[in-house]
Amino acid sequence: MKVFLMYKDRDFDMQQNLPWNEQILTQDLELDTLFYAMASDDKFLFEVVKKAVLTGLNNDLATILYRQNILKDCLKNSFIVRDIYNIAVESIKSEKEHYFGLFSKYPSTILHRSIEVLQVFADMLKKLKNIADEHAEKFESEGFARFFDMLKKELSDEYLASIQNHLKELKFQNGVLISAELGKGNKGINYILRKPHDIKKSWIDRIFTKKPPVYTYTIADRDESGARALSELNDRGINLVANALAQSNDHILSFFNALRTELAFYIGCLNLYEQLSQMGEPVCFPQPAASHERKSSFKELYDVCLALTMKQKVVGNDLNADKIDLVIITGANQGGKSTFLRSIGLAQLMMQCGMFVPAESFCANIANGIYTHYKREEDAAMKSGKLDEELSRMNDIASHITSNSMVLFNESFAATNEREGSEIARQITSALLESRIKVFFVTHLYEFAHGFYNKRMENAIFLRAERQSDGSRTFKIIEGEPLQTSFGEDLYRYIMADKKDLIPFD
Repeated sequence: MKVFLMYKDRDFDMQQNLPWNEQILTQDLELDTLFYAMASDDKFLFEVVKKAVLTGLNNDLATILYRQNILKDCLKNSFIVRDIYNIAVESIKSEKEHYFGLFSKYPSTILHRSIEVLQVFADMLKKLKNIADEHAEKFESEGFARFFDMLKKELSDEYLASIQNHLKELKFQNGVLISAELGKGNKGINYILRKPHDIKKSWIDRIFTKKPPVYTYTIADRDESGARALSELNDRGINLVANALAQSNDHILSFFNALRTELAFYIGCLNLYEQLSQMGEPVCFPQPAASHERKSSFKELYDVCLALTMKQKVVGNDLNADKIDLVIITGANQGGKSTFLRSIGLAQLMMQCGMFVPAESFCANIANGIYTHYKREEDAAMKSGKLDEELSRMNDIASHITSNSMVLFNESFAATNEREGSEIARQITSALLESRIKVFFVTHLYEFAHGFYNKRMENAIFLRAERQSDGSRTFKIIEGEPLQTSFGEDLYRYIMADKKDLIPFD
């Protein structure tokens, strides 16, 4: 039995490698905030959603749409999906509780444990079958349609009844019938467990029916050696059956593990959706485009991690940057530029793993990779200068990046003077654009930003953090020409507002 709720043709692999820059992405985009919200204090959910989100960069367009449709079903039928998930969790938990420790190597113990576990599994499978029979019509996605169809075909009433009959027979309430042959030295070989004689006859038939001749041997109550020998004969006879039943348990357990893992991603999405809904924040299912296209348009896009941290609705932004390769964001300090940049990276990751995104509408092309280059604090150990450290990280990106990727720069190369920083930023940005890489660049380097602005490039757009005439920030990012000032005076007056000895700022 296969689940196929993450991919059309394969299971979701929890052992797959994360991107080489997963720690940097997690730090710069504050992804742990997103993961914790989705996990709701469940460690297993945390690991699954982290793996799903960060490996989503490997997904193609078909996989993204496949998951989107499944998630839409989950949102419409959240209680049913949570019931299915809980069945998988309970099944795995029950299997772990049936553990016999040091005695688990004996065939009789293996058989006994396997019967108990398989009985639990059979009950859980029946619950899944009942859910499929009652609720399958409420689901529209290809993934759930195939999943429920599989349950109906694989778990027919006749099949489930036959499982119960087999389990009843394997308890050997009327003894074990074993055949064997004599080998060299009259040692027993070829032990085979036989099907019990038909005991459904009436008591009259059982009394008067002629029976084949038998030889019996009775072991005395205190004959420990004889009892041990009989137990060994019993274990030899049931060994193959015990192993076969244990393998059946492993097969069903792997199904429940896969079901739990793949549904965990969608349970995480449901958890996040419920939290954002309580804040009144909008979400939408994005429209992904092929990686070679240049799509980037959205309405009321907001930083989901900021909303989760503040536990309230936050400012969203609009943008229409289709056919654009370069987006340069300048403007007032503390105006929302870094938040805007983070919202783009988060939305891109969420889209590519098949989730909804935090916006009223969102459309973007798939990125073959997402890379962040954010400013860092000074190296306390003084192992290298700040500019050297920035260039080293840029070199790491350059050695991994491919065309149709996305790079998010946040005040990069400002560790040196304006002229040198602008020249470094210009050369790196130009090289990235030539390699068909989409660039978002938040900067205070006026010479760099205005130099690109003067080129009047058709594939570039320039945004600016909005500032009111009184110096207040709206945290809106609007289209506008780079300015020479970042309005540091506003910050000075804000910080020093409660100081009696306010020094004039010229």
